[in-house]
Amino acid sequence: MFQRWSCGYLGYLDTKNFIMKNKFLLLTLLILGAQALSAQDLNWKELFNGKNFDGWTILNGKAKYHIEGDEIVGTSQLNTPNTFLTTDIMYSDFILEFEVMVDPSLNSGVQFRSNSIESYKDGRVHGYQCEIDPSSRAYSGGVYDEGRRGWLYPLSRNPKGRAAFNVSGWNSYRIEAIGPSIRIWVNGVNTTNMLDDKTASGFIGLQVHGIGKKFQEGKQIRWRNIRIATENLEYNRWAMDPDVVELNYLANNLSEQEIRRGWRMLWDGKTTDGWRSAKSKTFPKNGWVVEDGQLIVLEGNGGEAENGGDIITEEKFSDFELQLEFKITEGANSGIKYFVDPDINQGSGSSIGLEFQILDDKKHPDAKKGVKGNRTVGSLYDLIAATNLSIEGRSKTFRGVGEWNQARIVVQGNHVEHWLNGYKVVEYERKTPMFRALVNYSKYEKWPNFGELDQGHILLQDHGNRVAYRSIKIREF
Repeated sequence: MFQRWSCGYLGYLDTKNFIMKNKFLLLTLLILGAQALSAQDLNWKELFNGKNFDGWTILNGKAKYHIEGDEIVGTSQLNTPNTFLTTDIMYSDFILEFEVMVDPSLNSGVQFRSNSIESYKDGRVHGYQCEIDPSSRAYSGGVYDEGRRGWLYPLSRNPKGRAAFNVSGWNSYRIEAIGPSIRIWVNGVNTTNMLDDKTASGFIGLQVHGIGKKFQEGKQIRWRNIRIATENLEYNRWAMDPDVVELNYLANNLSEQEIRRGWRMLWDGKTTDGWRSAKSKTFPKNGWVVEDGQLIVLEGNGGEAENGGDIITEEKFSDFELQLEFKITEGANSGIKYFVDPDINQGSGSSIGLEFQILDDKKHPDAKKGVKGNRTVGSLYDLIAATNLSIEGRSKTFRGVGEWNQARIVVQGNHVEHWLNGYKVVEYERKTPMFRALVNYSKYEKWPNFGELDQGHILLQDHGNRVAYRSIKIREF
């Protein structure tokens, strides 16, 4: 931006000496000129005319909206679902800005690229929601997929973002939705950096959230200065905060930021290169298929490693961060194992290693076995139960059977974390008295020094049920 403007400005300069002697003046003029061009080129359009709700439609609930001066005011109402005041115009790529103030007892949001169609849940509004969250959770500026996948960008890994929202006053929001890139700022603080291509176009909607308690009735949320731009977007994008983690939901894709941070694909999305059977040097001849960008273990008899068998990486890893997506079928069981030595168990059953459990907790009987839920999805199998460690008092988040869920495993030395759909669910230290005590009371007690290897393979388990994997990526520390 500066470069394009400065070329015109420098045309008026006669000598390089002037530039050298007036660097501060030149820089100031460049910034002011760039800002002026930016504001002009965006060609903002006001979404609210300040007089009436022409161009807007209320959907789903029965909460009331009214106008006070230049503000849209929504009022909470008992016994009605989420209510949305939505634009009649659909938007795809845009930059949206608005200001909002909300009663601290309410939760709210602004929908974008959202839709309401009769064939989907009888017209339920669904799509991206920019969160307005005055609660102690403080996820304002995160992204929730309303009516579909749930949280896509919780602020569990963005402490600066969680501190941005002003509970007692007005807040300024900026949403940049350009192609699959979704970026959000609250009061100038970068809260979300996400890539997702689920929905390309939809309406903007102001939400009055459904309430369940009498004291929340009659509370208000206010919006003002709602404006949108749809032209010259790339030219006017704000710079990202380098500390804000990018979450990439594009299948089998590495973004530029991920590459810069050392990520690489552990599976190429097309072949079986880099993987082999846990009990031979080649990839299984049956039981696994590559299909539509998915690495799929096929349905068998429900037995452990009795169909195609487990598969492992050809490489070994020690300190690493692993991310992948998995999709289970009803009643399915599988797992992601790490620090695996396939030579330890060459007999029947699965290879031995620490395991991020993958399970249908509602339908598979294993969920009720073990100790206090330590065989449920996200758990360190048979050792530590998965619970929401990011938000106290909240349950872990599983998007459901037939939906893509994200697993993340972080290993730094002996410190290990399991993350499920953006929430930390397990944290522990290997090679400690506590860890060894857990092992001694588990099914692994017969394996000497279980879980204490300094490096090992990563494994995807065949447990006789159909489970799909994709977007398998890793970076090493």
